[in-house]
Amino acid sequence: MTSKAQSEPKTMEALLASYKSSIHGFSKGQRLAGHVITKTPKALVVDIGGKSEGLVTEKAFIEARDFIKTLKVGDEVKASVLIPENSEGYVILSLREATQGATWDRLRETKEKEIPITVVGRGSGPSGVTVEVEGITGFIPFSQLGKEAMDSPQGLIGKSFRAKVIELEKSSNKVVLSEKAVSEAGEMKLAKEALEKVKEGEIYDGVVTTVANFGCFVRIEIKEGKGTIPVEGLVHISELSWSKVGSVSDVVKEGDKVKIKVIGVKGGKLSFSVKGAKKDPWEEAAKEYTQESKVTGVVTKITDFGVFVELKPGIEGLIHITNIPPGKKLSLGEEVNCYIQEVDPVAKKLSLGLVLTTKPVGYK
Repeated sequence: MTSKAQSEPKTMEALLASYKSSIHGFSKGQRLAGHVITKTPKALVVDIGGKSEGLVTEKAFIEARDFIKTLKVGDEVKASVLIPENSEGYVILSLREATQGATWDRLRETKEKEIPITVVGRGSGPSGVTVEVEGITGFIPFSQLGKEAMDSPQGLIGKSFRAKVIELEKSSNKVVLSEKAVSEAGEMKLAKEALEKVKEGEIYDGVVTTVANFGCFVRIEIKEGKGTIPVEGLVHISELSWSKVGSVSDVVKEGDKVKIKVIGVKGGKLSFSVKGAKKDPWEEAAKEYTQESKVTGVVTKITDFGVFVELKPGIEGLIHITNIPPGKKLSLGEEVNCYIQEVDPVAKKLSLGLVLTTKPVGYK
């Protein structure tokens, strides 16, 4: 007996089962592909290769309306099943995933070509404004709002306005936009041209415009023709001073005039250093601090292995725990007399000994 004969149905039940298996059955949520058969103002009919056609209608049609406008008869579409079969024998479909896929493609194109896109303001938070952009939630940081919009971010809620996509990441549904890139396009173009003239290592006079817990922003003026163009850069808290900085507001405040050094020019962003514009105090450390010389400093940190003492801004040394007599307690902010045991200006390290003013207990 041949394998073909063995596989042929022998009973009516087997025959019916074989017939049913040849008809595509669908389940809710199933993803499938088909071709557009008919397109009307209220519905889209799709050939999905089953015993009936697929139908996109009512709410599913409305949410995909903009995407459906781009389709024509014969086009392939990807859909998911909402209802396996309705009373009229249609499989009810959703084009949500296809719509979102097309939307991400359009957003990617607008970003690459720097094309403005219409968004609708939805809410304002502590760091920016949320917007709806073609059915997807986007975000505009306050730093990307123009002067007029920044005066009243709440005024953007419920309103349509233009913005440019500046960051896009489909996997995490991240869409970051800039309203300023549209409303202040002329100014930003000039700023971009000015940025191209800024080189690492240059020193500028600037003004502190914003103080944050991670650092401060400083505005500098770049010569352009007969005038100047203002651009801003970030001074990270680690670049504020050669001394340790506990809080940015302890060092600078808005409106302060500071001298900065450009330490980074990347992606249209500037990084500045206040301490870099000043002489590194360690450059003269080897001449100023010699072995056995007496110095005075202030306790800045107490650890299990010793005490750190600042001799001058940017110059700090360690009194190792073995150089502190038993029972001797030092406190933060206390002024202490020390002597230099060892100095390493390359590694920027100082080893200190404590000058004793009284004879420690047990000392012979």
